[in-house]
Amino acid sequence: MPACLSQGAFLVGIVVVLVWGLSGPFFHFSDTWQLVINTGTTIVTFLVVFLIQGAQNRDSRALHLKLDELLRAVEHARTSLVALEGRTDDELDRLQQEFDHLRHTQGERLERCPDVQANEASRTMPPRRELPG
Repeated sequence: MPACLSQGAFLVGIVVVLVWGLSGPFFHFSDTWQLVINTGTTIVTFLVVFLIQGAQNRDSRALHLKLDELLRAVEHARTSLVALEGRTDDELDRLQQEFDHLRHTQGERLERCPDVQANEASRTMPPRRELPG
């Protein structure tokens, strides 16, 4: 959401609360006057929960798609990890235990992709010098 929209919504909220507060003496701070702001804030909160949930769902979906693409693009990655969000909690727990076991048993020795190893090796090797000819 653009920042100007959230700032505008915040300003509208402040104006509504100020108008409500300033109208208190006119309504003699009655129960109905208090009920108006309570009902309004409850309705707005209820609707904002759905807005936030929708935004989180879109963000989560986009993140999963990006990760799926990365898994497909890496040659030695296990593509069976694509679409894990559809698995049961028990399946995810077993997979978590598998990765925990790998971390504890292999630590830093976890196998790296050949491309990553070659890239790291090229960074540690001194540059080649041309011989005068």
